[in-house]
Amino acid sequence: MTEPLARISGPLLADAELLYDFLSECPPLPERADIILAAGSHDCRAADHAAALYLRGLAPLIVCTGGFGKMTEGMFTRPEAEVFAERCTAAGVPAGAIITECRASNTGENFAFTREKLAALGLAPKIGIAASKPYMARRVWATGTRQWPEVRWFTSVPALSFAEYVTPPITLESTVQLMVGDLQRLRVYEEKGFQAHVDIPAPVWEAYRRLADGGFDRYVIRE
Repeated sequence: MTEPLARISGPLLADAELLYDFLSECPPLPERADIILAAGSHDCRAADHAAALYLRGLAPLIVCTGGFGKMTEGMFTRPEAEVFAERCTAAGVPAGAIITECRASNTGENFAFTREKLAALGLAPKIGIAASKPYMARRVWATGTRQWPEVRWFTSVPALSFAEYVTPPITLESTVQLMVGDLQRLRVYEEKGFQAHVDIPAPVWEAYRRLADGGFDRYVIRE
């Protein structure tokens, strides 16, 4: 493997945009859901989007979930869920409409620990909207569908193009590194039983391979 590129342009940039567009695709939302699950990450725009969905009246409850993950360990001084909840209240969501789950360190735990917390409160949602950073949309759906199948999951993400998404402090290189790892996990985690099946078109998989071979392999699982 070559060393990761400080900048990405030309064919590799086109490959990165292809991955982003594929990974970010979401189906139409239902008219009403039982919960909005705000999947914690280093990108607080996901929390702002969860708040916007709530304020549109799409669900009566937001669950902000996340402790510290690979990107927020050392970046955040508080769990992702607390940071996200603060963003939601700043956007106008009543504190009483927010539940926080502060233990999860990965996407599977976002769903598993939220499920446990809501069950302890006597809540059994049937329709859920998972709000996340854009390129997590497919992985979030696949994870929720496998880990919490009693809920019919939809995904919703901020409406940002690839060019619009990469803004300080979120760098182009870190975004591409993460997307490459996430794309591979759609296959690897399905094989391990962690996620539901997602069809990956051949051109998207080929773009993943070129990016990984071009040095964007920091989060690629070695097989």
